[in-house]
Amino acid sequence: MAKPLVLYTAPTPNGHKVSIMLEELKAAYGNLDYDVEKINLSTNVQKEPWFIAMNPNGRIPVLVDRSHSTAAQPNGFPVFESAAILLYLVQKYDKEGKFKFESGSDEESQMLQWVFFAHGGVGPMQGQSHHFRHYAPEDVPYGKKRYGDEVARLYGVLDIGLKGRDYLVGPGAGKLSVADMNVMPWVRLYKHAGVETLDAFPNLKGWLERLLDREPVKAGLAVP
Repeated sequence: MAKPLVLYTAPTPNGHKVSIMLEELKAAYGNLDYDVEKINLSTNVQKEPWFIAMNPNGRIPVLVDRSHSTAAQPNGFPVFESAAILLYLVQKYDKEGKFKFESGSDEESQMLQWVFFAHGGVGPMQGQSHHFRHYAPEDVPYGKKRYGDEVARLYGVLDIGLKGRDYLVGPGAGKLSVADMNVMPWVRLYKHAGVETLDAFPNLKGWLERLLDREPVKAGLAVP
């Protein structure tokens, strides 16, 4: 029997954001299950017409909610862009608000600020650092330095945001939310981006260790 959700994904930071969120929801509520369809990015499956019908941008991840079909999408409602998927999941499946905040609250605004900071900054800049360090067809020192320096700067911003806190948003030391799950899979690959150690960012380092120690996070990182 088909499960209510199916995740089209690959083992990348953006893919892991969603699988971690799904595993956290599963652990919190016990009644959320999903299928996984692994996408082989090297064969450009994600550019084929059937995939483009779900995500015109031709990128992973894509979540299809089979419990929500429409006349236009009889096989389920597709959601693309990793941060949008995280927000969709907590809006629809986090009924007790374990990983989100009250609608219209200051905390919700702060969560969205960090989501957009990561989605527009950390992800794109770190992706470019990965490219110039590991995948560019020629050595481009300027590209390595420019994007490596920017990743380190963005880590510094996160470090400031985490001062005296366990998580990015929430009263007191904060609580685990979309804000954390949207950026952690990128920070986890700091060495791949040319940042040899997080010692200069002690708050960020402690936060990363705290998250990586969670069982749902470990399970999410094992998908697909």
